[in-house]
Amino acid sequence: MDYPQTLAKYINVVIHEGASDLHFSTEAHPTIRVAGSLSPMLKEPVLTPEDTLGFAKALLTPEQQKRFFDTKEVDFAYQTEDGTRFRGNAFFQRGAVGIALRLIPKTIRSVQELNLPDVLESFARKSQGFFLVVGPVGQGKTTTLASLIELINTERMEHIVTVEDPIEYVHTPKQSLIDQREVGIDTKDFASALLSAFREDVDVLLVGEMRGPETMAAAVTAAETGHLVFSTLHTNNAAQTIDRIIDTFPANQQDQIRLQLAASLAGIFSQRLIPRISGGLIPAYELLINNKAVANLIREKRTHEINTVIETSSTEGMIDMNRSLAELVGKGEISVESAYQYSLNPNVLQKLL
Repeated sequence: MDYPQTLAKYINVVIHEGASDLHFSTEAHPTIRVAGSLSPMLKEPVLTPEDTLGFAKALLTPEQQKRFFDTKEVDFAYQTEDGTRFRGNAFFQRGAVGIALRLIPKTIRSVQELNLPDVLESFARKSQGFFLVVGPVGQGKTTTLASLIELINTERMEHIVTVEDPIEYVHTPKQSLIDQREVGIDTKDFASALLSAFREDVDVLLVGEMRGPETMAAAVTAAETGHLVFSTLHTNNAAQTIDRIIDTFPANQQDQIRLQLAASLAGIFSQRLIPRISGGLIPAYELLINNKAVANLIREKRTHEINTVIETSSTEGMIDMNRSLAELVGKGEISVESAYQYSLNPNVLQKLL
């Protein structure tokens, strides 16, 4: 099999079918994900261990291959000759190679085009603060952040530094100066890049993912010291996100990070991509805005009360996930079954439907 040529053919299928992901796994057909559901390419041959290894070698640079065989997994970005980009992960399973590729759209869409609330744009227009986009894997967090960074790039003259593993959306400088750094290629790790950013005259900082207490501490400190910081976490909602950040630190540091977070947090946006009745996906979301009441709850270790604040603060711009789901049901965008599936509190949702 000519792996580079076959890879190009499968990438064309991804684009033609409007798929989000492409999977290579031994003893299975090449498989794509369309509108959230896996769909095997049944006309293509079942892959052997030699095939998945061949695709890995077609996708990875020699340096990435060495890292892959040393560590048994590697994150990478892959770009075709026409500029189509993928975020990839290669791994071993039962002694053979597996590969997952996520398509990165060429066009960075606006908040409105992504069906997200207009209030999100207000966070991109802040001069400082810490804003998190959270949710499980594959829920559009990176796309949402790219939209906010592009808004800044379009409207203001700022120095934007992104630290990503790997670089996903590529931003072309417009009003802003943008430096995009890839972990493993441009910097050793997230923590090192963040510490370096303090000496790079940066205005806006995007941290691809919050990993470990060093990265979290540096991000919160950057927000405290006059920078606008964006990042992501794999958490379910705002309250859980705050607890996750604080619990990452040793007990003797938790009070300090709690105070810093209460002072520097701008907001937390949690999103889910729900199957649309008409086809495709549409986001449902929760938005926490850090006001005096929320800051007090963070300082006083009462994060369990944050959900109630969100539910009762819609007039201040906060958005409750159940209300968001109920509105989508009311508009005929999603089914009642989907709303219950994605709700973290179905009893409250029932009252809204």
